[in-house]
Amino acid sequence: MSNAIFNVPKAVNEPVKSYAPHSKEKEELLATYRKMMAETKDIPMYIGGKEVFTENKVSIHPPHRHAHTLGHFNRGKSEHVSQAIESALEARKAWSQMPWEARAAIFLRIADLIAGPFRSQINASTMLCQSKNAFQAEIDAACEMADFFRFNVQFMTDIYRQQPESLPGMWNRLEYRPLEGFVFALTPFNFTSIAANLPAAVALMGNTVVWKPADTQIYSAQIIMEIFKAAGLPDGVINLVYVSGPVAGDVIFKHPEFAGIHFTGSTAVFKNLWKTIGSNIDIYKSYPRIVGETGGKDFVLAHPSSNAIEVATALSRGAFEFQGQKCSAASRAYIPQSLWPSVKKQLQDDLAAMKMGEPEDFSNFINAVIDEKAFDKISEFIEYAKAQKDAEIVAGGGFDKSKGYFIQPTIIETSNPHFRTMVEEIFGPVLTIYVYPDAEWSQTLTLVDSTSEYALTGAIFSQDRYATEQAVQALSQSAGNFYINDKPTGAVVGQQPFGGARGSGTNDKAGSYLNLLRWVSARTIKETFVPANDFRYPFLG
Repeated sequence: MSNAIFNVPKAVNEPVKSYAPHSKEKEELLATYRKMMAETKDIPMYIGGKEVFTENKVSIHPPHRHAHTLGHFNRGKSEHVSQAIESALEARKAWSQMPWEARAAIFLRIADLIAGPFRSQINASTMLCQSKNAFQAEIDAACEMADFFRFNVQFMTDIYRQQPESLPGMWNRLEYRPLEGFVFALTPFNFTSIAANLPAAVALMGNTVVWKPADTQIYSAQIIMEIFKAAGLPDGVINLVYVSGPVAGDVIFKHPEFAGIHFTGSTAVFKNLWKTIGSNIDIYKSYPRIVGETGGKDFVLAHPSSNAIEVATALSRGAFEFQGQKCSAASRAYIPQSLWPSVKKQLQDDLAAMKMGEPEDFSNFINAVIDEKAFDKISEFIEYAKAQKDAEIVAGGGFDKSKGYFIQPTIIETSNPHFRTMVEEIFGPVLTIYVYPDAEWSQTLTLVDSTSEYALTGAIFSQDRYATEQAVQALSQSAGNFYINDKPTGAVVGQQPFGGARGSGTNDKAGSYLNLLRWVSARTIKETFVPANDFRYPFLG
């Protein structure tokens, strides 16, 4: 029994290692990468703490070397989903009653395990199965994941400290209960840290979880689960299943104890999930929490006063790091005519200097896109642009999937501000640029705001403070994460809480207390010390 009010360690962002030539971390990461590349894993599901194997083995391949087999994961069926739900509900009995400081200790330990003994393993797995270079893996799988767990513990205590006032003769209290039932976590391929945080943030607040990762992230998801186990997370708190989306949904969304979904993925899938939950609303014991971060068509807008080199650098990094497979990646840009020649030359020089290949070669800035489906979709956009009269490929435009799913960073210039690649989400290394007349700054602000259904991230570049403030106001609903003189990617936990609205999600801000609030159900307790003993109020006299 707790008999003290505990202060948790102050959360600090995990330092990013450099992986410079001859550094200890580079040698360790390369050795781990090569060791894991040489192994062939049989990856189980985890239900109630038990490893579950099936006869349906699905092969896993590095996107940059698709002929190589890293291993197989065990595809589950509907009965495995049912078992995971029952396991979560059984584990909830003890986990929901676990003292908060005990839950905090587990997740703080997870953060230290990630930052320490598991660092090279989780980074190497992300490089192998998601084709991230060492730096992109480091800022994601190691640093951001550790940051999520440390800051979430701090945010949890901040929430618990929020208490109502009490008048003389009474004591008012507010407790933050876990939700009644189980929560479904549906996670994406592109960020290992997000795949870990979606189930973990929910579990930290006392809930239990059924977790389904994207098939293309299962290789690193298994490492995450091993870290959870190593930190002492009790069996059944987070259950990891590898089933198709329809199989999972058919069981989960028809269960009366379904309490919520924590989702990152496409806008179309999220809308369909919302409709399904709505149509089944009479089944549920309570109204499910629906939290989702979805698509983006993220913009960079340059004012004529901005610096061309700075704009080009933000576009090179913001559009092409991790092959543009970030929901925050710069995908459309608006450049004034006066700056375009300088910006264009710098971009062409940057792209000519970007090496492309496997993550094992640390000199490669560009690696492969995630799978053949993504490759085909992205290359179709490029082919479409090549065939149109109102668009021109000004850099890149090549692609080859003979050995890996490699697509050159590609820049399209269009004279049509509503060109297809200015509007539709591509999720790949393709940036489309519209050049606007310098005098049409105000009109371009309206254009940026009205072009896309999304509102996730956006950036403006300007050295004119009046123009900057005009853009801040005009684009107030255009992006949940808004950047001034910086690229629209790279949100850091505890510094830039992440999420957007419109077609980009519910904007519940991962990396802040706002997200954790969605996974609790508050109860007010009023205790009166000396109860009344007469029904009569003074006014009756």
